[in-house]
Amino acid sequence: MQVNKRKPGLGLLLAFLSPFLWAVSGIVAEDLFLHANITVNWLVTLRMLVSGLLILLYAGIKQQKRFAIFHNVKDCLQLIIFTVFGMTALQFTFFKAVATGNAATATVLQYLAPILIIIFLSIMTRKFPSRADAISVVLAVIGTVLIVTQGHFNSLNVPLIAVFWGVMVAFSDVVYTLLPHQLIGKYGALTIVGWSMLIGGLIMNFLFQPWGSSPKLNTIIIIELLIVIVFGTMFAYLFYLQSLQYIEPTTVSVLGAVEPLSSAILSVLFLNISFNLTGIIGFILVIGVTFLQYWSVKKISKIY
Repeated sequence: MQVNKRKPGLGLLLAFLSPFLWAVSGIVAEDLFLHANITVNWLVTLRMLVSGLLILLYAGIKQQKRFAIFHNVKDCLQLIIFTVFGMTALQFTFFKAVATGNAATATVLQYLAPILIIIFLSIMTRKFPSRADAISVVLAVIGTVLIVTQGHFNSLNVPLIAVFWGVMVAFSDVVYTLLPHQLIGKYGALTIVGWSMLIGGLIMNFLFQPWGSSPKLNTIIIIELLIVIVFGTMFAYLFYLQSLQYIEPTTVSVLGAVEPLSSAILSVLFLNISFNLTGIIGFILVIGVTFLQYWSVKKISKIY
């Protein structure tokens, strides 16, 4: 995607709003799990079905060929694999981590994904990671330990099951990041994400049949659902794509650190979740990995 540098301010704003809305979505979802008797299966199914439809409608407005992928069997199979092990797995494991723990911890554990990618690529290429990558791995591991223990190393600050789901979020994010590049290049990001969400929602509906236990809705719950589905999914993703037109992808990735930071602050303000100094240092270490990777990329680009 070619970058139009005439509107860097707009690009920065969109790149900030995207992860912020993702963070808000996690916080609101946590409130729904705590107070609205809404299950993960029900919320993920609804979120993927509605968001998928909305994104596909928008893709039609942008004149992307939404149905072209179904003319190629190989690409359809790749879409299904991405849908199951990438998109659906990421949605499901993230909200499981939120439901069993809290949104802030789930979000920061998701930031282990780049570390897993570094390890995976090192194994595949049979090469040791660069110095920056090796430092990133160490910082991420130390930061994660500090977050989940809050300095009490003989116990966990969050349930072990929440840590498990948080790590599964990171693994799912790896698949989500690495698998769809070819499909997105061929059919467009809106089309692939839209179909993946819609198909994933249909799969969730078939497997779990969550509508048999639909929660009682009121005005507040409906507003919160709209925040999670429309603002925290559709608009967040569209803002992310739009920001790439005005600023470099490396800058967008750095601003992604807004998500765990916002999630932590919002958790403290609205959900009465507290982090001691050790936990805060852990957050800084994990988020700092993003800036270290950015610095490393910028340094390499200057050399070449």
